[in-house]
Amino acid sequence: MSPDSETALSGIFAAAIRAADPGDALLRSLRIEGNRMTAAGAIYDLDRFERIVVVGAGKASSRMALALERILGSRIADGLILVKEGHAEKLDFIEQIEASHPIPNEAGETGARRILEMARAADEKTLLICLFSGGASALFAAPAEGLTLEDKRRATSLLLQCGASIDEMNAVRKHLSCVKGGRLAQQAYPAQVLTLIVSDVVGNRLDVIASGPTARDDTTFLDAWHVVHKYALNMPARVMNHLELGMQGKIAETLKSGPCLDLTRNVIIADIRLALSAAKESAIRLGFDAEIVCDDLRGEARDAARFLAGIARSKMASGSKRCLLCGGETTVTVCGSGRGGRNQELALAFALETQGLEGIAMLCAGTDGGDGTVDAAGAMVDGNTIPLARRLGMSPERCLDSNDSYGFFSCLDLLSGGKSHFRTGPTGTNVMDLQIMLLG
Repeated sequence: MSPDSETALSGIFAAAIRAADPGDALLRSLRIEGNRMTAAGAIYDLDRFERIVVVGAGKASSRMALALERILGSRIADGLILVKEGHAEKLDFIEQIEASHPIPNEAGETGARRILEMARAADEKTLLICLFSGGASALFAAPAEGLTLEDKRRATSLLLQCGASIDEMNAVRKHLSCVKGGRLAQQAYPAQVLTLIVSDVVGNRLDVIASGPTARDDTTFLDAWHVVHKYALNMPARVMNHLELGMQGKIAETLKSGPCLDLTRNVIIADIRLALSAAKESAIRLGFDAEIVCDDLRGEARDAARFLAGIARSKMASGSKRCLLCGGETTVTVCGSGRGGRNQELALAFALETQGLEGIAMLCAGTDGGDGTVDAAGAMVDGNTIPLARRLGMSPERCLDSNDSYGFFSCLDLLSGGKSHFRTGPTGTNVMDLQIMLLG
């Protein structure tokens, strides 16, 4: 790939990340005037509350907490957030626990239990501020009664590998938890609850983002059961028994209604549209005719790659210097034993679809700086990626078939001296994935 393409792709991505910064988004969303705090049009008289308690979880929760401390400072009586390992910021009033993602661990469970205790201790003179973002479904892990952390770990692993959508995954996870699916709001009643959210979900569905700890949930135990059977998942016996008891009405459903909803306000402060808008402006400044193609890309990564390659080929006919932008979250049905993530798999599949084409380059990367469990956010490819790999004796098709996109790009970079792998480290935000295509 040419240095100019690398520089342009990296710069456009960086502009998108800056725009979706959770701290800046929170500062734009909250205002303090005297003892009155305004959030998305709602006014909170802070004199009414004896205690302000802050809880939360997610990859963006630490930067949100840092901004909230700037606003409220010592007014915060207590606080605890769960962050992905390596994503913590220095905080003064809010405690942090670093936990595992995407498979939950003991630290996440311990932290979730403590947050649950803090919610239960809240009363009508408490303002509970919740900070949630993508990643919270794994980090905020408190198994329902009768289930173990190992049950949740096994269930999560199966859901990640089968190609289930985030909606389907979270329908199951909500029904295996004592904090998700509105249960945190139930436990906090009669406290006032304000939840500030950075969305990593297509359509910004409140019940799906972070598995909706303070939102009404329309999914049921039957929905969760259908997901398990749709993908023929070999769930632990305790999980299946739990779902069966739920369908029989012997275990309470997730939150459908109740007085706690009247005291709860959920506010989305940042999403993929912020990132895409900033990316478009950046591309225009670089001299591209920029266009946002979609903000809801989903489905299998390979199918998405085919879709994007088709659009790119059709737009190349104009002959102008163009930048096409997409955002969303694809899935990967894992059939092989390789390593990678949905962004690297999409990039590899896109490279195969556009091999040999001149004047086309693409970056596909996670806005959180991660892609699966590896150390890359995604990858950059162009029309020469596959021809180069073949000249070096590599088999792109074999790597794709074994879901080894990470191995492919690692080997390509080692043999060629290039920089196909895209590494940013933790960005502090999480608004799904970005696909940036440069033409001409």
